[in-house]
Amino acid sequence: MDFTFSCYEKLLQLLVQQGYQFADYHSWEQMRRPVILRHDIDYDLPKALGIAETEAAFGAGGQARSTYFVLLSSDFYNVFSRKGRLLMRRISSMGHEIGLHFDEMQYPDAAGDMDKIRMLILKEADALSDAAGCPVTAVSMHRPSRAVLQADLEIPGMVNSYSRTFFHDFKYLSDSRRRWREPVEQAVCSGAYEKLHILTHAFWYFDREETLHDTVEKFVNGACSRCYQAFSENFTDLASVMGPEEALMR
Repeated sequence: MDFTFSCYEKLLQLLVQQGYQFADYHSWEQMRRPVILRHDIDYDLPKALGIAETEAAFGAGGQARSTYFVLLSSDFYNVFSRKGRLLMRRISSMGHEIGLHFDEMQYPDAAGDMDKIRMLILKEADALSDAAGCPVTAVSMHRPSRAVLQADLEIPGMVNSYSRTFFHDFKYLSDSRRRWREPVEQAVCSGAYEKLHILTHAFWYFDREETLHDTVEKFVNGACSRCYQAFSENFTDLASVMGPEEALMR
């Protein structure tokens, strides 16, 4: 499967053709053959909009609702900025869910202390809810430790997408590091799985196919232009000091 928006739409079509119904972490038990679509936003919040729009515009079998898990502690985007808040609220307005992507590595003092980790998850969820303008009631773990995975954390008022239910009772498929662990279309068409849990990362998807190298290169080199744009919004007449052509605009 190519990493393009059109191929992602074809995957949605294939799911409907195989009798799957789009569900979320709260509604899946109401479905005969549920598929939960999940997106972890590790690096680039604006890129999530392309996948969200593809899903919202999908017509066959109803709109494809999914959950977008957002990092509160990202070094690459700011959920509390005006741009970040507007992006999350736009995604939410399409019927998608905003969830918390929790990075335990931000809290070394909490390592191994599941009660403290639960408290931190709830604290981050409250803050993200305020920024996104909607309830945050689902969490996915970013680079989870073995201890957190084995704990099968139960969090008051929240669904843990890494709970045993979603990894044992569902067939889990992921495109981590821009590589499907197994052919996703083959798994969908096999007829072997009544419940699917599919993780994609919007970061990898474009209008046309890109290589892993080119995807990473565009993001890294594009940091200069993103920095220049942000600086220009906070520095009067920046172009008189430094022109945009000097910022490696790519």
